[in-house]
Amino acid sequence: MERRPLGSSGLKVSRMALGTMSWGTVTDAEEAANQLVAFVDAGGTLVDTADIYAEGEGERILGSLLGDLVPREDVVLATKAVARRTEGPFGGGASRGALLTALDGSLRRLATDHIDLWQLHAWDGSVPIEETLSALDHAVDSGKVRYVGVSNYAGWQLATAACGLRRSRLVSTQVEYSLLERGIEREVVPAAEHHGIGLLPWAPLGRGVLTGKYRTGTPADSRGASPDYAGYVEQHRTERASRIVEAVTTAADGLGTSPLAVALAWVRDRPGVVAPVVGARDTGQLSGSLAAEELTLPTAIRAALDDVSGLEFGYPERWPR
Repeated sequence: MERRPLGSSGLKVSRMALGTMSWGTVTDAEEAANQLVAFVDAGGTLVDTADIYAEGEGERILGSLLGDLVPREDVVLATKAVARRTEGPFGGGASRGALLTALDGSLRRLATDHIDLWQLHAWDGSVPIEETLSALDHAVDSGKVRYVGVSNYAGWQLATAACGLRRSRLVSTQVEYSLLERGIEREVVPAAEHHGIGLLPWAPLGRGVLTGKYRTGTPADSRGASPDYAGYVEQHRTERASRIVEAVTTAADGLGTSPLAVALAWVRDRPGVVAPVVGARDTGQLSGSLAAEELTLPTAIRAALDDVSGLEFGYPERWPR
């Protein structure tokens, strides 16, 4: 698997990341082990988790697999600290105390002495950004974190954070990005490019809709049929999405590949993208995503997909004209 620089940093990562949001829920420890081995064997290096996944169980499972099953040094370990309010002594959120406490918790669950990429999971407007960013600087200074990033930040939030760090710098932003969700192209993508920040798209398959599995209904074993994830998937089951899915399916038929591969190759090779974060219920699903590594979309097909999924731009994104 090819590797790309993470933003303008010296760190290079595989151009696909393994997401672990389902670990500890629909994916048990044995299946998680199979996924991790398959990913690393395919040349993957970037593995992404978060302290909120399965209330920390996702991190614990990943931590139990590093060392014996897969050497720790073979993996670029990324996790996220959630900005959710809690009843704990620090009140949660993105305060300095809450973040550094969350970092220590992640280190324990991951059974490691450092995290390669530590990301803020969301913006917290109730805490001064200077305080939040001071926690990132401290984490890097302490040696517990090698690189820092953010997730789900709007364009102005990303730029504010990029300019506010004092002793470290943002190298990545993890955002939803797919043929069905291109909103970040308005302001996040230009801000990331300007500040040398790499894009890590989550839900690159449109929450599963771009695979075509929902074209004729809701499969019983799909996320769309799950009480926990039905709303998550439903957001992208629209008339516009149906048109895009049909275009992706037509392209896949013409190329002799799967809609999944077409959708993943499209987002993987968008400007500024470093590595789509791909999750899977099982190793079979993951194998489908890994197969996309062999696909490069022809220019004509890429242009057609750009057109059918395109956004309307206006003031101020396209001003002056």
